[in-house]
Amino acid sequence: MDEKNSTKFNDKVKFARQYHWGWGLFALILASLACNMPLAPTTDATPIPAIVWWTNTPDPNATPVPAPVGATAVPTATPTVSAIMASPTIAPISLDTSPYFYYAQAGDTLSALAIRFDVRPEEITSPDPIPPTGLIPPGQVLIIPRNLFNTISPQHILPDSELVFSASHAYFDVHTYIQNAGGYLSTYREYLVSTGMTTGADVVMRQAIENSINPRLLLALLEYRAGWVFGQPANEQQRLYPLGYVENYRDGLYQQLSKTIDDMSLGYYGWRNGNFTTLTFTDGGRARLAPDLNAGSVGLMYYFASHNDSENWLQVTNIQTGFPAVYERMFGSPWERAATVEPLYPRSIFQPEMILPFARGQQWVFTSGPHGAWNIKGALAALDFAPSEDEPGCSPSLKWVTASAPGLVVRSGNGVLVLDLDGDGLEQTGWALVYLHLSSEQRLPVGQWVATGDLIGHPSCEGGRATGRHIHLARKYNGEWVLAAGPLPFTLSGWVAGPGPEPYEGTLTRDGVTIKNSVYGSSSAALIRSANDP
Repeated sequence: MDEKNSTKFNDKVKFARQYHWGWGLFALILASLACNMPLAPTTDATPIPAIVWWTNTPDPNATPVPAPVGATAVPTATPTVSAIMASPTIAPISLDTSPYFYYAQAGDTLSALAIRFDVRPEEITSPDPIPPTGLIPPGQVLIIPRNLFNTISPQHILPDSELVFSASHAYFDVHTYIQNAGGYLSTYREYLVSTGMTTGADVVMRQAIENSINPRLLLALLEYRAGWVFGQPANEQQRLYPLGYVENYRDGLYQQLSKTIDDMSLGYYGWRNGNFTTLTFTDGGRARLAPDLNAGSVGLMYYFASHNDSENWLQVTNIQTGFPAVYERMFGSPWERAATVEPLYPRSIFQPEMILPFARGQQWVFTSGPHGAWNIKGALAALDFAPSEDEPGCSPSLKWVTASAPGLVVRSGNGVLVLDLDGDGLEQTGWALVYLHLSSEQRLPVGQWVATGDLIGHPSCEGGRATGRHIHLARKYNGEWVLAAGPLPFTLSGWVAGPGPEPYEGTLTRDGVTIKNSVYGSSSAALIRSANDP
């Protein structure tokens, strides 16, 4: 090997090693495999047998996870994941330096792919034109240099449509499933300020619909971690903290689900926009994510990394013996369901025309740039607007919020109103607009069809965190939150949302004029929808 190529080779080996999880983990795994002994048991409720570290050879000692009582058994497939981790002290005999031939996934952008694959955007090529800023059509072949040599397995463990509340789950009956299962969750009750004493099924469904997270996934996690669906929690910790967050003010199902959804959303939407590329485990170990993973897999991986050391994480995420196997036994093949609804972002997607959510001639203030669609963390999909008022406060404003686009009201209550823009009655299909903090006074009911500009309610503080009356507006498409400053930017009456340095900060730009948000209602952030506006 000449000096130039030797230097390049050594540089790549050095680069690969910086992402490795550490010699201690490597030695432990080698010892376990050599002795044909199981690794340490997972900290989760369901015991997981030993696994082979990403090999094509099935582990002869591995036994299938038993199906929960009442669930349909699913045959166990043969592992097919290839070995990709290199020794931290012994240089590989050879490195595969051939480029990736990558087929774009729904939601991919050039900038996010460049970060995931650790290349410059201009290094990504394709036989077809690549959109420089927008979404890349799903299935488009991309040729990407191979700069990453030490990553976790590229095995997908969960489709995107199985993490978000997509059409796959629109008709899933949470209440019936829980009652038929007959476990602890079927008798669980929790007091919530907004609804009083609330059943476990209602808590699950509320968190799923408000956060647009698959309710099947939430149930499977509750069963896997604490046996809540088909059985009983084994101890007091599983009863109070069924999803593993042993923290002050996190006891109870509602708070446990909130934190779980936050973590999965951080992984999912962080992968979407390229902000998240590395897992950190409870033992301090770190692992670079394979660049060709999908958002659904990363969201689930992120959740489990926050509860497991690097060794147990391998077992928990194993598709044959870990959580994915339990999920499939409870609800059937997620990949078969996904095939009927994905890609979530089709090639032809575009935002339909939308107007600012208030009447012509009125002055409102752009108070918050892109921030959490529902919870504080996760998808930065929402924008906030407040009516200009003489007196601050939370009492309902006399001013009206208007429909930004035509649609059918499919949800109305607890400060929320949802417009289904395709009119099929499901907010899990096509475009949906979610309004938050609408007063119960004169808010339109479910079933009402509205045209663009129709009056739908009054801004207030109802329905969530608020320091003053305002309207919180977010978009969904096929159940996935659409990032306000992402490749399909939120556009209202020609004003295009832009990002800020932090959540809640951002801009609106139209015809060369840019205004910055003001949480204090500054006149510099004022907007008036004029008579000439659409």
